[in-house]
Amino acid sequence: MTSRVPERLQWTVGLLDVRPSEHLLEIGCGAGHGVALICARLTRGTITAIDRSAVMVDRARRRNAGCVAAGRARIERQELAAAALGRRFDKVFAVNVNAFWTTSEPSFAALKRLLETQGRAFLVYEPPGVARLANLRRTLPAQLEAHGFHVTAVATERFRSSHGLCITASV
Repeated sequence: MTSRVPERLQWTVGLLDVRPSEHLLEIGCGAGHGVALICARLTRGTITAIDRSAVMVDRARRRNAGCVAAGRARIERQELAAAALGRRFDKVFAVNVNAFWTTSEPSFAALKRLLETQGRAFLVYEPPGVARLANLRRTLPAQLEAHGFHVTAVATERFRSSHGLCITASV
């Protein structure tokens, strides 16, 4: 499968500063571009990716078949709120997952449950237009804090045709 990796995913993986032995979770992995970028940085660590779409899980598995076979990647069809993954993660990230800006209590609870005590969550958005970016930049940190998270960083980025926002938080 050869398709261009979206700028938002390249930027996100750069922000994650992946360590070779970390265990990461991607919520809403789509076609698996993020998994591929992260697998290239892992030696002893792993990436688990979930998506609620069977079509996207199939695409992600095909794109990352080598990483799955090597045991560095696990890709499953699961809903975040009920995700049963058997472990906690050093870093959890989600790109353009609306559950967090729509104040979904089960999603925030699942994020807490899946994150290691010293772990960090990275919520990334590529909203349409700067007005929406400004709105998310203002409201998302408050949502996280209302659900017991501590916001540790807010980053923005200008892409070729859009803008990115990343809110980093810990429990």
